[in-house]
Amino acid sequence: MDLIIAKDYLDLSRRACRIIASEIKKKPDLVLGLATGSTPLGTYQELVRLYREEGLDFSQVVTFNLDEYYGLSKDNPQSYHYYMYENFFKHVNVKPENIHIPDGTATDVEAVCRKYDEEIARYGGIDLQLLGIGNNGHIGFNEPGDELLTVTHMTELTDDTIRANSRFFNSIDEVPRKAITMGLGTIMQAKKIVLLASGKNKAGIMAELLDENAVSTKNPASFLLLHKDVTVIVDEEAASLLKK
Repeated sequence: MDLIIAKDYLDLSRRACRIIASEIKKKPDLVLGLATGSTPLGTYQELVRLYREEGLDFSQVVTFNLDEYYGLSKDNPQSYHYYMYENFFKHVNVKPENIHIPDGTATDVEAVCRKYDEEIARYGGIDLQLLGIGNNGHIGFNEPGDELLTVTHMTELTDDTIRANSRFFNSIDEVPRKAITMGLGTIMQAKKIVLLASGKNKAGIMAELLDENAVSTKNPASFLLLHKDVTVIVDEEAASLLKK
């Protein structure tokens, strides 16, 4: 696991962008796993800038998003479909048929989840997976628990996650209680992983992840310690409690 301590959020975003851009240039048909939330926004902004100013080409790139709230339609401003199109997809030349996001309105959830993993496998797996991390260690919506599912699945969100995500909604009552998410097995099969963490509120979980060197279902992100190619990029605030 490689650790990069960026000066600030802009530096973090630019470093993540450079890694992704480099992989696209090496493999134009890169299969790219994408995250949502506040942390990757700067990375998407930098990728859009490279597309506009330097001609970074996304025309062959295939994308798979980590997760989607269950019960929100694609045109709901709080859905991750909406987030991805507003912040990234409509600003670059990714082909619509190459974009994959779980269907949060599916009636047969098991079938949708199974098909999602099958589609990832059909493309040969994810080449580079971008991740954020929750205050409780969740990646995607794989929440701490006694067990973690390996495949794409429906999950119940914890109270911690609901509270943390309520800042994006008018009230905590509007936050969905369920989501569809890639499982830990799907994530861990990515050839390369880039994990981002920004801000003082992530300092505790990053210290737990990077200092303790222990794998536990109580901290889903800890399974990344078992992956052969993970780059962790944190800003100085998120790194402030690291002992090493």
